[in-house]
Amino acid sequence: MHSSGHHRAVSKTQQGILRSTFDQVPDLYDRARPTYPPQVFHDLVALAELPAKARLVEIGCGTGQATLPLAERGFAITCVELGGQLAAFARHKLASFASVEVINTTFEGWQPPHAEFDAVVAFTAFHWIDPEVRYTKAADLLRERGKLVIVSAQHVLPPDGDPFFLDVQQDYDAVVPDDPKTKTGADGPPHPDGVADLAKEIAASGRFRNLGTRRYLWDVPYTADEYIALLNTYSGHLAFDDKTREQLLTRIHQRIETQPDGKVRKTYLALLNVAERV
Repeated sequence: MHSSGHHRAVSKTQQGILRSTFDQVPDLYDRARPTYPPQVFHDLVALAELPAKARLVEIGCGTGQATLPLAERGFAITCVELGGQLAAFARHKLASFASVEVINTTFEGWQPPHAEFDAVVAFTAFHWIDPEVRYTKAADLLRERGKLVIVSAQHVLPPDGDPFFLDVQQDYDAVVPDDPKTKTGADGPPHPDGVADLAKEIAASGRFRNLGTRRYLWDVPYTADEYIALLNTYSGHLAFDDKTREQLLTRIHQRIETQPDGKVRKTYLALLNVAERV
């Protein structure tokens, strides 16, 4: 979990708790979380064939990191964000865009007065939505031939990746040996080619057909302080008690400071799936 912010299978209660943890740290989240490469937004608009001034719903906008590039393209965006502090942060950040609205509620329970949206978009948020609801609700919100755009991002380790992410498992084993959320296994984060896109899941929903998938790989360097700030935005780390978290993060901080340049290089993979309502 330390590698991606993603979780393994957890119960609905746990998922609800983890899902709300991001709301504790909106400022940190906005500073520390990586932004997506610009090409993602270019491809998203092209693949989804979004018209000028398209009406979008964004699921779980967080602090508005991905909302901003879409707002700058002139789209009308209704953001549905579960966290009250995150919603307030995004509202402030996007205040200069009259066509952007941030609603603080659950996507599952939200009922807009007028649906027929051109697209539903989700950035690293779709997996938090109840599996029974995510595709049916998205389809019901869309106009005929409306689009579903899902972007997920996770930490991967290519052959030329930073071996720090193999070594750091020793710190997790020492402090939280039995915590399944922080296990990446002996091989570390997955190889980029081993990460599947959502094409099969989308087809299985019966409500959408996949139009296209794109993959993006990029590196982000972090100093020890920057990387600790990033870890403090991950739901698994936020769920630790203070003493455990401090012990773990102190060890990781020291490990990064002994790196050749005092930095760690994290490789991210983003997956873009664009589907059409059937």
